Amino acid sequence: MLERPDYGQRAILVGLDFGESDHAESVDELRQLSSSAGVTALSMVGGRRERPDSAFFAGTGKVGEIERLVADLDADVVIFNHDLAPAQQRNLEVRLQRRVVDRTSLILDIFAQRARSHEGKLQVELAQLQHLATRLKHGWTHLERQKGGIGLRGPGETQLETDRRLIGHRMKVLREKLDRVRSQRRVQRRARQRASVFSVSLVGYTNAGKSTLFNALTQASAYAADKLFATLDPTSRRLNVGPGIQVVLSDTVGFIRRLPHDLVAAFRATLEETVQADLLLHVVDGAHPDHDQQIIEVDKVLKEIGAGEIPQILVLNKIDRCSGEPAFARDECGNISRIWVSALDGRGLEFIRTAIKERGCPAKSAGLAMTAAI
Repeated sequence: MLERPDYGQRAILVGLDFGESDHAESVDELRQLSSSAGVTALSMVGGRRERPDSAFFAGTGKVGEIERLVADLDADVVIFNHDLAPAQQRNLEVRLQRRVVDRTSLILDIFAQRARSHEGKLQVELAQLQHLATRLKHGWTHLERQKGGIGLRGPGETQLETDRRLIGHRMKVLREKLDRVRSQRRVQRRARQRASVFSVSLVGYTNAGKSTLFNALTQASAYAADKLFATLDPTSRRLNVGPGIQVVLSDTVGFIRRLPHDLVAAFRATLEETVQADLLLHVVDGAHPDHDQQIIEVDKVLKEIGAGEIPQILVLNKIDRCSGEPAFARDECGNISRIWVSALDGRGLEFIRTAIKERGCPAKSAGLAMTAAI
């Protein structure tokens, strides 16, 4: 029986250029994702191709280069900044004699490390099983053999059929548990709606500073770190935005370009907090050179989950990194549409409270004077 190579922490990263406009940013994200997963990147392999090779994704010459690097640097794993077909992954592992991980599997691994709540663990396991289920048949040929041993020889089911059945059963159990979670969330939302509580969700690209902003606004202690997907489990707190005026503020998982569909589907229960929000604070790393493209990627995911029409305010964070000043701008309707803040040192947070108050309690906010504007 052919077994997959063991996993390790010393990696060769592979980021091939197929002519995408965001190739450089995507490769930089691969480095950050690897670091967030606890991997030591030994070398980065690049190269330009018109299209992926059907057998190895990379061409035979590039695979030979990777093979030499693996041997010279004693790497444990090869990580591709691309989604590999099951057969490509199998062929690469046979050739390199090292475990090969694609971009989706790497993100799933990070999510598995970050999950702390019962709900988060359920969602990650479901996403992993959904990803695995698509790779069984063409990934490893030994799964198509019939099981051997006493009582298992003859026209019994193959290992592939057994694995499919077990995975299918486990996915059904997980979906049922997540449906119960979704029902509990619906009850909580109905209670908030009956109490006329205004709901605000923080959304944005991963590592934009959502959790730091959440902590700064609510004096909470949600985990915040300078790494991708530091936040996985959603957190909600009440936020005072004025005398006698409270809203519910929720911190959510960050998005990323080419976010795996398995993750979007598995995290549907959590993302419903975003879909049902009255207002979205779209937090952006204003110091990031590619922040305009990150805004586009987040808006794509919001549309995918049905939250594209929810009113949102763009919060450009990290002005402390680009010598900016706290400020805000209004749109043609007179609503605050953009705010420049620093969640780290607290500058500009009063503009966020005022913007939420104006959107959530317009009658109470009428006539409020703003002292800084663009």
